[in-house]
Amino acid sequence: MDDPIIMLVSVGLLSICCQYFAYRIKIPAILPLLVIGLVVGPLMGVLNPDALFGDLLFPIVSLSVAVILFEGALTLRFSDLAGHGSMVRNLCTVGAAVTWLVVAPAAHFILGMSWQMAFLFGAIVTVTGPTVIVPMLRSVRPSSKISNILRWEGIIIDPVGALLAVLVYEFLISTHDAVTHTLYAFGLTLAVGLGIGALVGYALGVMLRKNWIPHYLENTAVLTIMLGAFAGSNAIAHESGLLTVTVIGMWLANMKGVDVDDILEFKETLSVLLISALFILLAARLDFGAVSNVGLGAIGVLAVTMFVARPLSVWLSSVGTGLNWRELALLSWIAPRGIVAAAVSALFALKLEAVGYAEASVLVPLVFLVIISTVVIQSLTSVRVATWLKVRAPEPNGLLVFGANQFSRLLAKELISLGYSVRVADTNWDSIRLARMDSIPTYYGNPMSEHAERTLDLSVIGKVLVISPYRQLNPLVTYHFEHEMGKGSVLGLSGIDQEQRPSHQISESYAKKLGLFSEGITYGKLAGRVAKGAVIKTTRLSDNFTMAQYTETYGDRALPLCAVDPQGQLHVYTITRDFKLKPDWQLISLVTPEGGGDGG
Repeated sequence: MDDPIIMLVSVGLLSICCQYFAYRIKIPAILPLLVIGLVVGPLMGVLNPDALFGDLLFPIVSLSVAVILFEGALTLRFSDLAGHGSMVRNLCTVGAAVTWLVVAPAAHFILGMSWQMAFLFGAIVTVTGPTVIVPMLRSVRPSSKISNILRWEGIIIDPVGALLAVLVYEFLISTHDAVTHTLYAFGLTLAVGLGIGALVGYALGVMLRKNWIPHYLENTAVLTIMLGAFAGSNAIAHESGLLTVTVIGMWLANMKGVDVDDILEFKETLSVLLISALFILLAARLDFGAVSNVGLGAIGVLAVTMFVARPLSVWLSSVGTGLNWRELALLSWIAPRGIVAAAVSALFALKLEAVGYAEASVLVPLVFLVIISTVVIQSLTSVRVATWLKVRAPEPNGLLVFGANQFSRLLAKELISLGYSVRVADTNWDSIRLARMDSIPTYYGNPMSEHAERTLDLSVIGKVLVISPYRQLNPLVTYHFEHEMGKGSVLGLSGIDQEQRPSHQISESYAKKLGLFSEGITYGKLAGRVAKGAVIKTTRLSDNFTMAQYTETYGDRALPLCAVDPQGQLHVYTITRDFKLKPDWQLISLVTPEGGGDGG
C-alpha cells in the first residue's frame, strides 16, 4: 500500500483495535501496540514511517511528546502529593540520578558503548510513565500509598528524564569545551523552560479564569498556545520545550479559580490517539538487524537496570520516608518504561543520525528492548510479588457513588463511620463542595474520563452505585464500569417513574439490570424521603431484636439499603437480592420519621 491516506487511517484503526484488545484482557496497551508495530514494520515491511512522513517525522514525534507531557502535567495537583510527596520528590531527583549513574557504566562496560552514548541511554531509561503504570496498578492492586507513589512518579519523572537526556545530547554534539557548553545549555534550558512555562501558564490561567476565551474555543486555544510556547522555547534553547509544556500544565492544574476539566478531557482523547499511533510508528522503525547487533550484552544491561539500578534508587530515595521494606521491595520491582522513553530515544536517534553519529542506530533498539522486557516481565509477575510481600490491598469492599446529592452524602457518611472506603463522584461542584465539608472523599469530574483512570484509586472499590439525577449520563457510567469491573459490580436506580411521559423514561432493559435497593425506588423518591427528614440508621440484630421485630417497629418507614454480615462483608440490597438476616448482622436503612410518608 503506497497511498499515504490509507496508511494513516490504517495506523489509526490498528491503534484503536490494540487499545480495545488491551482493555478487554486487562494488559498495558503498549504490548499489543508494539507487537503490531513490529509486525507491520520490520517483519512485513508494510509500514515505513520514514518514507510515509519524510522530514515531518521528527516534528510529528516532537509535537506528540509535547502534548502527552502537557496532558500528564495537567493532572498533577500538589494537594494530591500530600503524605508521599517526599518519596516522589526523591525518586524523581536522587532516584533518577542513581539510575542514570548505574545504567550508564553498565552500558559502557557490557556493550562497549562510548561514554557519551552510554550516558544518553542511561538518561532516557530513567523515565517510567503513567501510560504503562496505571494499567499495571489496576491488576496488581497494591496499597494506596504505593499506588499513589508510582502513579505520581510516572508523571513527574517524564520531563525530568527528558531534560537529563537533553543535557547529555548537548554534551554529545558540542564541538569544543563540552563542559562549558553543557552547563550553558543546562542553565539556558532551565531558564527558558521555567520562564516561558510560568509566563504562558499564568497568562492562560488568567484568560480562562476571566472567560476571555469563548468556551467553544478553549480547547483549541490552549492547545495551539501550548504548542506555540513549545516551539518558541525550542527555538531559543534546544529541547527546552518539554520543560516548558510541563510547567504550563502544572501551573494551570494548581492555579486557583481555573477549571481545566474540559481541557483535560480533550487532551486525554488526543493523548490516547497520539500514544497509540506513536508506539506503532516508532516500533515500525525498528531494524531487526540493529537489534541483533546489540547482542546478548543487552540482557546484562537489562538485568542491571531492573535488579541493581531500580532497587538502589528506591532504597536511597526512601531515607526518612517511613516506608517499610515490603513497600520498598514492590516499588523496586515495578518500573516499566513507556511512551516517553520510546519517543525521546527516537527523537535523539534521528538527530544524531542527521549529524552522522555512528552509534545512533543502537539507541532505539536498546531502549525498546528495555521497554518491552520491563512491561512484559513486570506485568506478568507483579501480582505474585505483591501477594508474596503482603502489600496488596484487601479484596475491594468499598463503594464508588456517582452522585454527591444529599442522600448519597448521608449514605457515604454512615458507611465511612462503619469503616468502609467510600468515594463520591459528581460533575456538580456545589454537591462536591458539600461532600468535602462532610469529610467525604470525592472525585470532582466525570468518573469515566482518562483523568479518572489515572487518579481515581479503585483498588478498594468493589461496587459502583449510580445515584444521580443525570439521566443521560447514568447509563454511560453504568456500562463503563461494568466493562471495567465486571458484570454485577454496578448498581443503579431504576429511574423509571410512571408519572413521567414515556418519551422521558429510560429503556426497560437498562432498568431491569439495575434495581438498586428496592422495586420502584427512583432518585425522586429518595430525594423526597430525605426532604421529609429521613435519616440513615444502622441497627445490629440480635436474639433479642430480630428482623421480624425490626420490621414490626419501622414497617414501611424503613427502606433497607445495605447489610453487613458478621465477617464485615458489605451487601447492597437490590430488586433481586433480599438477604436473610440473622443475629450479629447489621442493617443499614433509610428511615423516614413517623408521619413523613414514603417519599413517593
